[in-house]
Amino acid sequence: MQAVWYEDFGAAHDVLQLGEMATPQAGPGEVLVALKASGVNPSDVKLRAGARVGAMMVYPRVVPHSDGAGVIEAVGAGVDPARIGERVWVWNAGWQRALGTAASHVALPAEQAVRLPDATTFAEGACFGIPAMTAWYAVMGDGPVAGQTVLVTGGAGSVGRYAVQMARAAGARVIATVSSASKAAHSTAQEWVNYRDTDVAEAVREMTGGAGVDRIVDVDFGANQAANLALIKPGGTIAAYASAADMSPTLDFYPFMFRNTRLHMLIVYQLAGAMRRAGEVQVTRWLEAGVLDHAVVPGGGLADCAHAHQLVAAGEKLGTVVLDI
Repeated sequence: MQAVWYEDFGAAHDVLQLGEMATPQAGPGEVLVALKASGVNPSDVKLRAGARVGAMMVYPRVVPHSDGAGVIEAVGAGVDPARIGERVWVWNAGWQRALGTAASHVALPAEQAVRLPDATTFAEGACFGIPAMTAWYAVMGDGPVAGQTVLVTGGAGSVGRYAVQMARAAGARVIATVSSASKAAHSTAQEWVNYRDTDVAEAVREMTGGAGVDRIVDVDFGANQAANLALIKPGGTIAAYASAADMSPTLDFYPFMFRNTRLHMLIVYQLAGAMRRAGEVQVTRWLEAGVLDHAVVPGGGLADCAHAHQLVAAGEKLGTVVLDI
């Protein structure tokens, strides 16, 4: 099969190689997916760069990327042969594994290949494993949000944009923070605050008649802690999936405690079991109902993988960079 891989950490153009590898086989309980698209996420780029503290190459060769979409070409023992030919999106292909989705094929556990509705493109399907499922987990991971007010920080981001749509589809009032009017439009949010020129806490309090919000889907916990504390209702939940500006923030414990706040620090790679199944079912229903809009950024083909990594690292794109395989 054709694949992109690296054998050491470093700059994308220095370490990413395109070539031929043996096509993997579907083992017991696995499916072999002929990939049509591969999603490039910030975590893929950071891992390739060796940016994680104490990072070391666990495998001698790594095919990057966790997200992708394609068609099941073969199945291993114990998997229903009727799945051959099924359109699917895949998750965690590159999580604690050597062979991800930057390739023409990937073999992985059957449960990690989820049916892709016919009306959804492969490029869109390559956005689900990390961005869409992180958004679902952050919005819905602690129960229904119907009738609640949800604040989504960074509403124009890959996760935030899905979170805005999902919270609204689940019956919540949604307010997003963005950095410009153009990003507000991209976010699809009907109510928004420009955090660059407006006091977010003051603006959202005014928008909610002083009540605050029931839930915060947060892209940067450390940077937003003060505003979130000012806005979260007693008994509310802050679901944070990153804290890039301050990776070791000092927690303002007692003010949160006296508000009976639930702090949910989440990572989609660890979403498993019944909770993940529930997310997959709900996302599929929304896809079939046509209520989710996707922001795909074309990244070229496998030969353009290094450029796609640079595009993600630059942080200027609006959407998920996807390679067309």
